[in-house]
Amino acid sequence: MKYNILIILICMISVGCKTTKEFDNILVKKAIENADLSHESFQRSMDFTRAWLQKTDSVSGLLPSNLNNRIDLWDPANAAADNYPFMVLSAYLLDSELLKGPLLDILNQEKTLTSRIGVLPDVYSFSKKDFNEYPINLGHVIFGASEYIKDGLIPLNELMGASPWQDRMMEMLDELFRHTDDFTGLGKYFKRASSVEEINGEMLQIFSRVYWMTGMEKYLNQAIKIADHYLLEMDFSQTDYLRLRDHGCEIIGGLSELFLTLHYINHSKVDAYRPPLYRLLDRILVYGRNTDGLFYNAINLKTKTPVDDRIADNWGYILNAYYTTWMVDQKVEYIRAVRKPFKALNLNYRNYNWEPGPQRGPLGSHDGYADAIESGINLLNRENDPDLRSWIDSEIKVMFAMQQPDGIVEGWHGDGNFARTALMYGLWKTQGARLSPWKHSLRLGAVASEKESYFVLTSQTDWEGKLIFDAIRHKTILNLPVDYPRINQFPEWFTADSLANYLIMASNPKLSGTYSGAKLLEGIPIKIREGERFIISIQRKTPLIDKRGLTKTNN
Repeated sequence: MKYNILIILICMISVGCKTTKEFDNILVKKAIENADLSHESFQRSMDFTRAWLQKTDSVSGLLPSNLNNRIDLWDPANAAADNYPFMVLSAYLLDSELLKGPLLDILNQEKTLTSRIGVLPDVYSFSKKDFNEYPINLGHVIFGASEYIKDGLIPLNELMGASPWQDRMMEMLDELFRHTDDFTGLGKYFKRASSVEEINGEMLQIFSRVYWMTGMEKYLNQAIKIADHYLLEMDFSQTDYLRLRDHGCEIIGGLSELFLTLHYINHSKVDAYRPPLYRLLDRILVYGRNTDGLFYNAINLKTKTPVDDRIADNWGYILNAYYTTWMVDQKVEYIRAVRKPFKALNLNYRNYNWEPGPQRGPLGSHDGYADAIESGINLLNRENDPDLRSWIDSEIKVMFAMQQPDGIVEGWHGDGNFARTALMYGLWKTQGARLSPWKHSLRLGAVASEKESYFVLTSQTDWEGKLIFDAIRHKTILNLPVDYPRINQFPEWFTADSLANYLIMASNPKLSGTYSGAKLLEGIPIKIREGERFIISIQRKTPLIDKRGLTKTNN
């Protein structure tokens, strides 16, 4: 007892840490509430992952694209792009043995069985034990690879960094590079212009992000080639069908990402692209929104009327482009457009049927909720708006209720989007921190105030492991100059800078003190007994001094 009191006194004198009684009870209570929310998010993601792993083909080991009419097929544009990657991310955060075992096995099998044009995959039939389509349809192969990279592997890369999945991403991208001339002729493979725009939009996003990650000019140059066509060679005002909902919106996001990239490297194309990009964005604001500031599914820019006046579930994907463009030029109309829907969402779009269908209930598909909630989470990370926050907390419950007791959601590749958004929500509620090893008995929640971040851990059983904090991933993995909002990005909340120091105040005085950012990234070792509550607060970082006596900072 005397020894513990002495530790507390030394702690208070040397680093100014708080005793348990000095913790902010309001913040502790909020962190505990968030712990329950994050736990449900993570558990549902693991239930989804384990349920779908029971559906793999017994011979190939691959996942079917659909449990109904496409149960015989593995499809790179669906099973690989939308479902499998978020099983991988669930296991990365919550079950390392599953990640390194069955899920890595699927990657290896996919590479072995489905690579058709070099390393580019094609649709594989379980019953044929061969490719589903002959002869090869190059357009379908390009589309499948672009979907797999952008929708699936890019999100993995942004959260995990170097991994076998990053390797798969880069080898497919470099193989696609051998077919860049075919991108100009994609129209002969697809009846809908929006499919071509989707592929080009995806490639713009991929090339822009991988350019920063690698520093290789070839990716930038190819992105410019695509953007030249859309911004300098064609006139969007003469477009009779511009799809704003999922898929078609990719081109809008891709153009904005490249515009920001060119701005930060002082490229001459910025001035050439600005007028046509602004004309496109301005016209969408005038003719593509309802009075709540949400976007129609599709519009005709010739007639300046909606083609499909239902509201797009991926409203935030489009607003990402406005926010990104605003970061370049601070055009006030664009930040106003971003903020406009928040109050209306909270008032008018609870229990909203984002994706209706004849076989769906009154709330529609979970996939509409997944995209709409993801839209909100990514913008909340930049705009901490109470209406938006309240709406997200409300609507995640609706989406969660759509999961079946066995872990399957609707039984198609879109089930992966359920897990994607659940993980995003859970990481918001832990401020990006995670536990290793994770167990069902654990609860971790966090909350941030202006001066410090609180993390509260409880366990229903004895547990020993690490509390691991998030990195500044947009810098450490992607080398981006700024953390602009991106489609399917996993936002950063509390991040540890390896070049900074942090003051930690813990309910266990032995763990209080000053920690380097590198130590937080490695993880703080913790032992906790059944029923125990562990609390820490982390104050804003203090700079480290390098060997030359200069202060190191993180922008």
